[in-house]
Amino acid sequence: MASSRNEFYALMVVVVVGSIVASCGANFNQDFDLTWGDQRAKIFNGGQLLSLSLDKVSGSGFQSKKEYLFGRIDMQLKLVAGNSAGTVTAYYLSSQGPTHDEIDFEFLGNVSGDPYILHTNVFTQGQGNREQQFYLWFDPTRNFHTYSIIWKPQHIIFLVDNIPIRVFKNGETIGVPFPKKQPMRIYSSLWNADDWATRGGLVKTDWSKAPFTAYYRNFKATEFSTNSFSDAAWQSNELDAYGRRKLRWVQKYFMIYNYCNDLKRFPQGIPVECRR
Repeated sequence: MASSRNEFYALMVVVVVGSIVASCGANFNQDFDLTWGDQRAKIFNGGQLLSLSLDKVSGSGFQSKKEYLFGRIDMQLKLVAGNSAGTVTAYYLSSQGPTHDEIDFEFLGNVSGDPYILHTNVFTQGQGNREQQFYLWFDPTRNFHTYSIIWKPQHIIFLVDNIPIRVFKNGETIGVPFPKKQPMRIYSSLWNADDWATRGGLVKTDWSKAPFTAYYRNFKATEFSTNSFSDAAWQSNELDAYGRRKLRWVQKYFMIYNYCNDLKRFPQGIPVECRR
């Protein structure tokens, strides 16, 4: 595994993002609203840095002022350091309502020295249950790392430091709904979930370590034109050969849960999109 990791780090990821119509870096003051948590959510450095905090009274959160329909969303995060057991830092896209669509990154805290779990999910028309979970190959609390979502009509790609970790393909031709009609805002929150987040709720939040704080910077939104997706673009593979190789590498060595392999959860057979 060590030699595979060394080889992996030596390679570069090349991701072709397709037809771009607008790209902008953000100022948190201009592009986001602090939505809850009173003074636990803060913006610093002229809008270039944002922090969320959690204490025993409340967590905190923010959302984008703008909605997006297809694009690439990049955000750099530095997660809660130390004993973060029981905490969840959520960073995701979502529409609203009972039939909402959603694309999730959730970072499940752990006791000091144990790795975070990166939880991903995709909701379409209010239905989720498409979880994949990963360990990260670095300590996400020591430095900022970039977490990205590429959302196009043909698929969704999750990336970490521009490394693809998951692809969810459009399966409408086989009867699987895909999020492509509802614009979504960007949300993030830091909250207490010690009833389930760490070892199924066995490890509780140590409030003597509060406040717990996560940091955000270098947000970037790149919007894709819905008019530019030709038939060729619809069928194109978003990842080149290196990207596909890295995707396989991450899923082989760092994936710890895949709903497609959970036969106990689906005794009548795995979901149809998993059979492709």
